[in-house]
Amino acid sequence: MLITHKNGKRLFVRLCGPGNHQLLRISLFSIFLSLLAGTVLLLSLGKNPLEAYQSILQGAGLLPKLRYAGKKSQLTDFMSLLNYTTPMIFAALSVAVALKNGIFNICVSGIMVLSGFLATVLVGYSSLDPVLAKILVVVIGTATGALVGMFIGYLKYRFNMNEVVVAIMLNYIISYVVSFFIQTKFIDPITRQSVAVGQNARLTLFDYPVGNLKMEIALVFPLALLVVFALRFLLNRTRFGFELRAVGSNSKASKYAGIEVGKVMVMTMLLSGALAGLAGVSYYLGSNASIQPRVLPSLGFDGIAVALLGNMSAIGSLFASLLVMIFDCGTTYMSSRLSVLREIAALIISILLLFSAIGIFFRSLANRYAQQLEEV
Repeated sequence: MLITHKNGKRLFVRLCGPGNHQLLRISLFSIFLSLLAGTVLLLSLGKNPLEAYQSILQGAGLLPKLRYAGKKSQLTDFMSLLNYTTPMIFAALSVAVALKNGIFNICVSGIMVLSGFLATVLVGYSSLDPVLAKILVVVIGTATGALVGMFIGYLKYRFNMNEVVVAIMLNYIISYVVSFFIQTKFIDPITRQSVAVGQNARLTLFDYPVGNLKMEIALVFPLALLVVFALRFLLNRTRFGFELRAVGSNSKASKYAGIEVGKVMVMTMLLSGALAGLAGVSYYLGSNASIQPRVLPSLGFDGIAVALLGNMSAIGSLFASLLVMIFDCGTTYMSSRLSVLREIAALIISILLLFSAIGIFFRSLANRYAQQLEEV
C-alpha cells in the first residue's frame, strides 16, 4: 500500500511537479481531469462521451455538422465562436494583469456593466457615422474601465483598503445605479432590458453577407489579438512589466529596491480596468445589444478561472478563453443532438472552470510531494 502511495506521488510530481513548463502541465492536467469528470457524468446519463465531445466541437464550428440551415456553414459557426470569445479574452486578460501584481480584481463584471452602459447612452442611441461611433464606443469603454481600475488601485495603495472588499461594493453600486437609470429612462417595455443600441454603434456585424453565407463578424477580435501580443511584450520585455511582476512577488523587497510600489499598483489597475472596459463594450455592444438591469455578467467572474487556466499569461489567457467558449458554444448543439438537458451541458463547463481554479492547489501539492520524495 505504501509503495502504491509513493508511486502515485511520483506520477503526480512527474505530471505537475517542478521543472520545465510546470504551469502548462498543470493546466493540461486540469483540462484532462475536467474531461474525465465530464465523461463520468455523461456515462452516468447513458450517453456516449466521444459522441458528446464531437458534438461540442461541431457546435463550436471546429468540426462540420451533419447538416446546416440556410446560409449557415461550419465557417459561420466558427465566426460566431470568435464573436463570443472576444469579451472573454479581454476579461481574462484583465484578471491576469491584476493577479501578476498580486491584486485580485473581481470588479470586472461591474466595470463591464458601467462601460457598456456609458457607451450605450453616449453613442449607442446616436446617429453618428458608423466608423466614428464604433471608435468612440471602444474609447469610452477603455477610458471608463481605466478610471474605475485606477480608483481601486489608488484606494489600495493610499488607504491600504482591501481590493476585494472595494470591488464587491463597487459591483453592487454600479449594478444598482445603472439599473436605476435603465428602468427609469432607457427601459424597453417588451424585453425589460435597455433599449437596443443602433447598428451604427455595434461592434459585431450580424448576418453580414459573405458570398451565399450570413456571418457574425466581431470587429474587435483583431484588437483582442493585438492586445494579447502587446500585453505579452509589455509584461515580459519592458521595465514596467518587470516592476509589475516584482511588486506582485514581494512588494516590500520591491520598495527596498527603489520601485515605486504605489505607482505600479495604480498603473496596473488602470490597465486591468481598461481591459475590463473593453470586455464590457465588446459584450454589451457586440455579442449583445442591450443591458439587463440588476444582473452582473457571469463572464466577468468566469474570467478569473480562465486567467488561472491560462497561467496568468497573455497567450495562455487567449487559448484558455477559446477553450472555455468552445464548450460554451458547443454544448447547446450537444444538448439538442443528444437530448441532454442544457443544465447538464452547462455543468461540464462549470467542472472545467472548477478544475482551472484549483490549479494553484495542484502546484503547491506537487511541489510538496517533490520535496518529500527528495528527503526520502
